[in-house]
Amino acid sequence: MTAKTNSSDTIQLTIQNGVATITLNRPKQLNSFNEEMHKALAATLDEVVEDEQVRAVIITGAGKGFCAGQDLGNRDPRKQTYDLGQTITEFYNPLMRRLKDLGKPTIAVVNGVAAGAGIGIALACDIVLCADKAKFAMAFGKIGLVPDSGLTWTLVQLVGLARAKALVLTNATLSAEQALEYGLVWRVYESERLMDEALALTTALAHGPALGTALTIKALNAATYNSLEEQLKLEANYQQQAGFSDDYKEGVTAFLEKRPAVFYKNK
Repeated sequence: MTAKTNSSDTIQLTIQNGVATITLNRPKQLNSFNEEMHKALAATLDEVVEDEQVRAVIITGAGKGFCAGQDLGNRDPRKQTYDLGQTITEFYNPLMRRLKDLGKPTIAVVNGVAAGAGIGIALACDIVLCADKAKFAMAFGKIGLVPDSGLTWTLVQLVGLARAKALVLTNATLSAEQALEYGLVWRVYESERLMDEALALTTALAHGPALGTALTIKALNAATYNSLEEQLKLEANYQQQAGFSDDYKEGVTAFLEKRPAVFYKNK
């Protein structure tokens, strides 16, 4: 597939070989969010969902940081009072839901500091890779706030209630190796290798069976709230859908013919 690049002041999008790379692009602010970037990211996610040639998505940050959460530069409480609940409801909560329900595998490539909501965005992705110099800074308590962007749920799911409480109440900053130990990230790479490794993994996912991959992600997400009986019924339903797909036919045919399966054709 021919490379396609779109960009705005705050979000860059490159599409190549089935992979959409979305780069948060406010490097001077460590890619922290303002309203413009929220809207640009929402529009970009709409675009990659609608593009049938996009089969997997990378989210990363420009410059030295991944995402430092909310930009506090335009939130000075000495000048006016802000309704932060409205900000969460209008921007962050829809973003978290969208990432979870994207229908295509998402890879967070944490190239530098992830703080506050930046951690929430990374953990909303299906797989997290990070640079060996990356940091994960909880930070909400330092400014008198509570964790948002799904972190009060996600952290408990990933590390357990006791450790989640300790992380957020002490405003802990985790190194890349600590994040790996705690199960927040899948792999840690040297900065120079990070994007190459991310592209290799994401391209492999993009060239896999699209329906089966999407249904697998949905099934694993559902396991966080389903009972075993509910999950068994869900597996039967999803396996039925996958079994009627062209990808299943191709996969089994390739196995019988002793050749690699071809699930994705470049256009």
